[in-house]
Amino acid sequence: MADIVDSKNQWKAWVYLSPAIALLLVFTVWPIFNTVRMAFLEGYSGLMNVGGAKFQFGIGNFRKVLQYQRFLSCLKTTSLLCIITVPISTILALLIAVCLNSIKILQKPLQTIFFLPYVTNSIAIGMVFAAMFNIVGSFYGTQNEIIVTAGIVNNIIEFLGGKAVNWINYGSTYLANMTVMVIYIVWNALPFKILILLGGLQSVNKQYYDAARVDGTSRRRIFSRITVPLLSPMIAYVVITGFIGGFKEYTSIVGIFGETMGPADDAKRLNTMVGFIYDSLSTNSQGRSSAAALILFGIILVVTLINLRVSKKRVHY
Repeated sequence: MADIVDSKNQWKAWVYLSPAIALLLVFTVWPIFNTVRMAFLEGYSGLMNVGGAKFQFGIGNFRKVLQYQRFLSCLKTTSLLCIITVPISTILALLIAVCLNSIKILQKPLQTIFFLPYVTNSIAIGMVFAAMFNIVGSFYGTQNEIIVTAGIVNNIIEFLGGKAVNWINYGSTYLANMTVMVIYIVWNALPFKILILLGGLQSVNKQYYDAARVDGTSRRRIFSRITVPLLSPMIAYVVITGFIGGFKEYTSIVGIFGETMGPADDAKRLNTMVGFIYDSLSTNSQGRSSAAALILFGIILVVTLINLRVSKKRVHY
């Protein structure tokens, strides 16, 4: 009888869900379908399509994208940022989460402080980092000499006896630019990972630690044999989401370098795959940008599957 009543009222559920379903179809399902369609229309351009041009079905867009030297450079930069930042941010987040879990008095205020970057606009944070690493400006002194005002990072380096580094300005090196980006991305990725790992730590049964202390187990062994295995599902989650977010990196570089995605003397030096897609859209090359988006999706899918494969052997549920 209950099944009959439920079946009669199913239409109400569909009515309630219809606005959300309509929005998903219009703003999610259709864009995905249209992206795949444009990727396989060779040389597709929105303006040319409006003008009545016809496009052949094929894989020419993918071939062109893979042949672009700029795309290979974007792939290299994106891959380097992922490979460097994900392990560093995960290890730091794990250590900070363990420390926060052991501090009971100031745990809540410290959690709030660490979580602030996550709720702050990425562009605004990037501009702050640009000011910290930038040569802020220069002016003429009393004897017409040029006095350079450095950012806080160079001020600290000079205070410690070092020499100021040209991090992001005209004439800066690729290594200096990447160093700034790694520091920023790691710092920006910490809040979310700390929150996830700290939540996992607080759900661990305390009896494991009590038994280890009774046996006289060292803190290092407790960390490696109890904490890490019990947190392995959360660690696997933050690693996978870290790689996904890393391959979609874009706003952080724009926040520091602006739309040039690099210093003035080498525009697009730090361009990423997402930046390459936006650049293709700005030149009205929707077919090329759609192909690049599908290639990016394929790379993220492969990396995610590899992580899932590895996690099956390393994760303890």
